[in-house]
Amino acid sequence: MGMKSALVCAAAIAALAGAPALHAKTFRWSSASDIPTLDIHSQNNALGNGVHAAIYDSLVYYNSQTFKPEPQLATSWREITPTQVRFTLRPGVKFSDGSPLTADDVVFSITRAMSKSSNYQVYTQGIDRVVKVSDDTVDFLMKGPNPVLLNQLTELRIMSKAWAEKNRSVDPKDIRTKDETFAHRNALGTGQFTVKEWQPDQRLVLVKNPNYWGRTDSNVTEIVYTPIKSEATRVAALLSGEVDFILDPSPQDLARLRSSQALKVIDGVENRTIFFGMDQSRDELPGSSVKGKNPLKDLRVRKALYQSIDSDSLHRVTMRGLSQPTGTIVAPQVAGWTEAVHKRLPYDPDGAKKLLAEAGYPQGFEVDFACPNNRYINDEEICQAVTAMWSRIGVRAKLRTLPLVTYFPMIQRYEASIYMLGWGVPTFDSLYSLQSLTRTVGQGGDGNYNVGRYSNQRMDYVVDRIKVETDLPVRNRLLTEGLQLSNDTVSHIPLHNQIIPWAMKKTIDATHRADNRLDWRLIKVN
Repeated sequence: MGMKSALVCAAAIAALAGAPALHAKTFRWSSASDIPTLDIHSQNNALGNGVHAAIYDSLVYYNSQTFKPEPQLATSWREITPTQVRFTLRPGVKFSDGSPLTADDVVFSITRAMSKSSNYQVYTQGIDRVVKVSDDTVDFLMKGPNPVLLNQLTELRIMSKAWAEKNRSVDPKDIRTKDETFAHRNALGTGQFTVKEWQPDQRLVLVKNPNYWGRTDSNVTEIVYTPIKSEATRVAALLSGEVDFILDPSPQDLARLRSSQALKVIDGVENRTIFFGMDQSRDELPGSSVKGKNPLKDLRVRKALYQSIDSDSLHRVTMRGLSQPTGTIVAPQVAGWTEAVHKRLPYDPDGAKKLLAEAGYPQGFEVDFACPNNRYINDEEICQAVTAMWSRIGVRAKLRTLPLVTYFPMIQRYEASIYMLGWGVPTFDSLYSLQSLTRTVGQGGDGNYNVGRYSNQRMDYVVDRIKVETDLPVRNRLLTEGLQLSNDTVSHIPLHNQIIPWAMKKTIDATHRADNRLDWRLIKVN
């Protein structure tokens, strides 16, 4: 990662040195769901994080071509010791209200991300505290060596301390409750854009920040985001010219979009894996036909559910080829992935029935099954197809689908027996997934999306070793061991890695990213 010397990326400077735009342009875009909040430390949601990056900056951010962290609010960093990293802040940066960015804002924001109601503790893992050295210098003091600190910092955006204190938003909005903070519906950052209006589930309008410190290649001065849940309506809006870009065209519409003279489609594999999680904690599942015990605690039952899913059919029919079936919880771009952990258990419905019978459920059972209906590509259709597959082995899944805005708080309250989740890896390192999804629920991001409350002593040991291991070959072996242990114990049921097509007018220039995120610095409307 090169933290041992002060590091200034030429790529970053090149990206920021483009000529200022001459013509004001509006960029209108859409996808299925709205962002859940404007609070940058409340709900760790990929769509929201991508929008937040237009309004707020982080100390470092990924280059869209290389996916290496490069300077943003920090111009350089260096290791003082293996557990002390010093960052020098960019001079002259102002928030959109004209107030200066200082080290106090950085210390406040990272500390806020570490707070109890924050959903971003997984990005602060390993950080003990942040201290101000001077107005333009901060030190990160670590609990131990952290080889992925820079990757984590790409998702920790910086908020004005004075603004948060003035508006009673010192603590992030807790996504498990309906309580709102001022920062939930309002924003003050140092990014390219400011919030003009946000009407949740209707429209978000961002306008150029007059005090933006950087120079970009983009000529966009206004961004209008309109969530459109219906696939047909979303595609119609692109075809009619109402929107310029859709993030998630449906697989069944792609041929028509590709053949349009006015449009173009660009594709790429996302670093996001779709899987099912299972409640492995309760002694009895609410609404299940099994009383007095929890069948999902039994490895044979979890294996039966896994092996009764025809992933080839999902890939071919439901996803129309826009998926990469997988046997693990991370995509190939992520450190720790290997061909061996990627291999799925074979599709074997007869074997699945035998496993259920061995576990004491020869007739199967009823179970709650929850899925989002506007978050991932064909999420509801996948769950409907799997419900039918499970019924063939006697498992009667009672499917309920919810919109993103209510689905994620619900699963975070542990209210689903079987649930769908799609997990992208912003750090491109398996620690992020293993810690979030398979580490026993605890402090500092441990198990923050382990909403089935899986717990395995060896897994906890492996994850805790990975957090501080700096010998890369050893660390990679541990990452792979963790992924294999997840497979062997069926901590989750992996389905596929998403392949993401973006559809847009031919007049739009956009750079496809593996994190399915628009880089606002690079978008042009021609």
